[in-house]
Amino acid sequence: MPGLHHVELWITDLDAVRAEWSWVLSRLGYTLDSEWSGGASWTVGGTYLTFTTSPNLSDAVHDRRRAGLNHLAFHGGERAAVDAIMAEAPAHGWHPLYADRYPHAGGEQHYAGWLENAAGFKLEIVADPEPETTP
Repeated sequence: MPGLHHVELWITDLDAVRAEWSWVLSRLGYTLDSEWSGGASWTVGGTYLTFTTSPNLSDAVHDRRRAGLNHLAFHGGERAAVDAIMAEAPAHGWHPLYADRYPHAGGEQHYAGWLENAAGFKLEIVADPEPETTP
């Protein structure tokens, strides 16, 4: 079956992940699937996202501007749901990016918000397309 199976992100601070990511992932419909001393996984619809601490990290700092992962983009539901997530995010450790161009920083036809956490991970929360209206 085609599609994304899972993503594993190596992290340095599992407590920060629990505080920041658990909030946003639960708002996006993910549920905590498993936890262990060095990590945790959240799942939705057969896809899961795992955060793991590893003794093999080559650098303790994530830099989305280096080669590798720049950001993760999630379906956010209706525009009002994306707006609510963006409004609540700062209270949960996420700060908005491109706020001066929200919600169309990706173009007039793209309704989305971008967030970044203290570790430098960037998320894009994308609204469902508006239904076509016929005159």
